[in-house]
Amino acid sequence: MRMFQISDKVQEVSRIGLGCMRITGLGGEKQVRELIDGAMECGINFFDHADIYAGGEAESVFGNVLTPKLREQIVIQTKCAIRPGICYDFSKEHILQSVDGSLKRLKTDYIDILLLHRPDALMEPAEVADAFETLEKSGKVRAFGVSNHNPMQIELLNSYCEGRICIDQIQYSVAHCPTVDAGLNVNIYNDLGCSRDGGLLEYSRLRKLTLQAWSPFQYGMFEGIFIGNKKFPELNAVLDRLAEKYQVTQNAIAVAWILRHPAGIQTIIGTTNLRRVREIVKADSVQLTREEWYELYLSAGRQLP
Repeated sequence: MRMFQISDKVQEVSRIGLGCMRITGLGGEKQVRELIDGAMECGINFFDHADIYAGGEAESVFGNVLTPKLREQIVIQTKCAIRPGICYDFSKEHILQSVDGSLKRLKTDYIDILLLHRPDALMEPAEVADAFETLEKSGKVRAFGVSNHNPMQIELLNSYCEGRICIDQIQYSVAHCPTVDAGLNVNIYNDLGCSRDGGLLEYSRLRKLTLQAWSPFQYGMFEGIFIGNKKFPELNAVLDRLAEKYQVTQNAIAVAWILRHPAGIQTIIGTTNLRRVREIVKADSVQLTREEWYELYLSAGRQLP
């Protein structure tokens, strides 16, 4: 699998990463280790976590199978700042406590990348910068990013954090891509022309910010999977035809659509089925044509102006 550099402080990472939100459902540590090993055999070296996944248990079960040798071979990303049932919290105290908790659960001395999970309306950027400085100097975190943030929120953070924000993880798929919709419907009175992220795709390319796509097979806000869904007959017909052409699965074509964008978007897949992992990573060898990319986009129910 092709690799790329997110930060000069982190080793090269795979263009497809494995999300670990659901690994506690695998049944045990043996199955978790088999999933990790199988993913690595496919070329995946990037594993995405969050302190809230399964109430911290996802990090714990991952940490229980993490050996020193394995730790050297992989990149671990985790997130903090969501306090379930209460609020979002970018305070220095909460960030530092969250990282210490993740380190303990993951049984590692450092986290490669820390993301702030969702924007905190009460954010004090100087306090975030202080937390990042403390974590970096202590060696606990090597690189930093955010999730679900817009360009101005990132600019505000970076103005205090010395440009440390190098990632933004957003929901993105062929059936959920308002950032593409807005860019194609500039200065037009229609719903697709509404900018919901402040030009994030263009901003990421200008600032050399890595975008990560979460829920690459979902539509709406957790409304469901579009693959095999009767609500998307035209999209599935195109996915079927292209899957047959490239001798891969529909899932692989859906990921290939994301990877085709010149912004260099990294895709985070959340399956715990190793067979599906092996099928999906074939997306990295599929180079959709311009016509195929637009055909998929339009078949999801859109029109070009």
